This record gives sequence, C-alpha cells and structure tokens, in this order.
Amino acid sequence: MKTKLVVILGPTGVGKSEVAIDAALDVGGEVVNADSQLVYRQMDIGTAKPSLAARRGVPHHLIDIVDPDEDFNVARYRELALMVIGNVTAREKKPIVCGGSGLYLRALLQGIFVGPGRDTAIRERLEEEADASGLGALHVRLREIDPEAALRIHPNDRHRIVRALEVHEATGRTISEWQKEHGFQERAFDILKIGLNRDRKALYELIDRRTDEMMKAGLVGEVERLLERGYGLDLPALQSIGYKQIGVYLRGAVSLEEAVALIKRDSHHLAKRQLTWFRADKEIRWFDMESDQEKILPVVKEFLE
Repeated sequence: MKTKLVVILGPTGVGKSEVAIDAALDVGGEVVNADSQLVYRQMDIGTAKPSLAARRGVPHHLIDIVDPDEDFNVARYRELALMVIGNVTAREKKPIVCGGSGLYLRALLQGIFVGPGRDTAIRERLEEEADASGLGALHVRLREIDPEAALRIHPNDRHRIVRALEVHEATGRTISEWQKEHGFQERAFDILKIGLNRDRKALYELIDRRTDEMMKAGLVGEVERLLERGYGLDLPALQSIGYKQIGVYLRGAVSLEEAVALIKRDSHHLAKRQLTWFRADKEIRWFDMESDQEKILPVVKEFLE
C-alpha cells in the first residue's frame, strides 16, 4: 500500500502552519516543510518561520537545514523530503506536508524533470549575454521561442531563463516540450491535498499585518546581522521577499517606509501567483479559512482512517 500523505497548501499568509499543526496534534502527525525559504538558518523573521512555541511540541522537519549561502534546490529538497517521510511513517506517525512552494510540492508528489544534460559552452555564452545585454533581453528571446515557459518563468529568474534557452539551443526542442513528455505522473503516495484560501481583500490585509509585525520584531536588524556575517544581498536566499526590499533600504536606494510598501506589494503578487499555480491542480480540495476551517480536520481524519 502507498503511504498516505496529507498536504496543506495555499498562498502566503493564509494560515497553513496553524492548520498543519492542528492536524498533526489531532492525528499523531509530524510536519514536513514545503516552503523554500524556511530551509535557511538565521532567517526567521522575514520568512515568518514558526517559533518553537508556535509549533506546540509538534516535530517539524526540513526547517533550518542549510545556511543562506549554501546551494539548495528542488532536487535536493525532494531527496530529503522522501527520506524524512520514510522515517516518519516508519515510526508510525503521520506525515503532514505544509507549504506554498509549488515547485517543491510538484517535485515531491509527482517526480522531478531532469531534462537533457548540461551544455557548458552554451550556458557560459548565455550567462555572458545576460551580463552584457541584461536578463530582460534573454527573457524576450525565451518569450519568442517558448511562450509557455516564459509565462511560468519570472523575468528575474536568471537560472531558469538560461536553462530554458540552453535546452532549446542544445536539443532544438523547447523545455516546455520536454516537460510535457515527462508528464510529472509519478505517484509514490496516496495523497490528500488541502488547499486553504481567504477572501482576497482579507488575505491581503493579513499579509500587510504580518509585514508590520515582522518590522516590529526586528526584520531590519535580522538583515543587518546576515550582512555582518558576510552573506551578500545577491544570494538567492536574500533575494526573497522581505530580505530583498530591506537590502535595498540598507543600500540607501529607498526609504524604510517605501521598503515596507514594496514588501507588502510583492507579497500580494506572490499570493496571487501561488493561487494561480494551485488552481490548475484539480486534485486540491479547497477550504475557506473564514467559513470552512472547522471542516478540515474531519476530512483529514477520514482520509487517514
């Protein structure tokens, strides 16, 4: 029999951690993180990492496992998550996966697309072009050859833009074609996907309130300490929402008030992108956090029993 896996997902700020902890307490579970920022040590405030007290004694896995300057990617996440889930089930506990990183969840639940091997010469030339002409020019080229991939890949996502162009040049086929052929059809688990949502206005208000709380908790000081320890603002970890905007403030490019407004705006955009990603998955059972929250635990228990 396949391992039963409960997944709690949804946009940033919706309340996933609280629901996952409630479920774990109710069914004898342990939480497996699926948020790409919670893996980093020393980044607590800006990632809204649940404190030890907030975790209410529930074991949490894949939080604080790498330093901000360490390489960490979706393949490594999948490897570790599979190992953790195996260990949790071996101890007869229930794994509760919780997070909003769509790529991490897809890799864990459906497998990972490796694709054609790396072509160093093409990649180095594309990297040089990005430096000389700007990443925007490469994204425009990607939009021309693979509009589908260009819609999925953010114009500032250097690694994925270069990789998509590299695959096309090396193979004559777009990365979208390769991914469709892969199909992401691997099914290692029996899965219940619980999607959490709120009224958009209410969600944005919660995000804004959480941002204000982060500032009061010392987000500026957290970023300053990371810089003092030698971590550069150009690291992928410090390009995430919250850290990037405070970094811009510390460089003197914007005021603190402007940086906070940017954090709120970019968090709203992130929530919208996450919802768009998840809405495409017809397996997700959606619950409104205002009206349906009390219905979630009975559904989880019924699935596990």
